[in-house]
Amino acid sequence: MTKEKLGALIMSCEQQLYITAKTILWNDADIEDAVQEAVVKAFTNIHALKKDRYAKTWLVRILINSCYDKLRERSRILPLEETIIADPVPDYSDLYQALALLPDDLKTPVILHYLDGFSIREVAKIMEISEGAVKKRLSRARGKLKQALITEERP
Repeated sequence: MTKEKLGALIMSCEQQLYITAKTILWNDADIEDAVQEAVVKAFTNIHALKKDRYAKTWLVRILINSCYDKLRERSRILPLEETIIADPVPDYSDLYQALALLPDDLKTPVILHYLDGFSIREVAKIMEISEGAVKKRLSRARGKLKQALITEERP
């Protein structure tokens, strides 16, 4: 089949291509994209058409595949609203307020260990205290944070 014949075929079944795409996709923009992609694929792969009498079936099959590609593409994209609802950002403001109320000697190891990710040995070197002292301060800080957060939750 020549490109001129393919162009004529596309023009003659333009309405059918639109209706076929409309049955799969409901969004007009997606329908237009799928039809355009199908036309481009048909012209670039015209050599794959074995018999001219199957050209219309071949073209519709390309269009259907383009429509399903659009559906797969759309399923990978989540609207921002769904993302926010599905995965809400945790609110740690109470924890940070409780942390701010801790004395510096307890606050520093908590920040270094839990927020900055330093090991107990590294915290000990940074603060120039023993590892046992770091563990003790972390334990005392956790207790004070727990107490502060529990009393905050009660009315």
